[in-house]
Amino acid sequence: MASAPPPSAAKLYRPNRYVSLPAELDPNTYDLSPEKRRAEAERLAIRSRLKRQYLLQLNSPSPPAVIEDPALIRWAYARSQNVYPTFRPTPKTSFLGAVYALGPVLFWIFVLKADRDRKEKQIQEGLHFLLFGKIASLGK
Repeated sequence: MASAPPPSAAKLYRPNRYVSLPAELDPNTYDLSPEKRRAEAERLAIRSRLKRQYLLQLNSPSPPAVIEDPALIRWAYARSQNVYPTFRPTPKTSFLGAVYALGPVLFWIFVLKADRDRKEKQIQEGLHFLLFGKIASLGK
């Protein structure tokens, strides 16, 4: 009577509480449903078609002046032209918009006002002289 084949490494592996489970042995990685496998295969097929098309254009004996990468065009469109359909106003984005719009203005108002108050105090204490102000006051 022949003995059964030895169990695989996945069956023998016992997870250690100090070390995470390797991706090769993680059931969430390799036990995919048929729908997930089909979607992964479709994505892989699309990627391979796009890569083949790009490489054919790149290695062509008479290449076009500009090789258009459809993925790059879609990415650039989503980043620049298609902003508002994908933007969601949230409290965080509203706060950031107010900070970026009003923040610099309020900062410079504070800086200029503090500088003006500091100079005014120095003038009143006699530590800072205004040339035209002193000349005008000498006639009094």
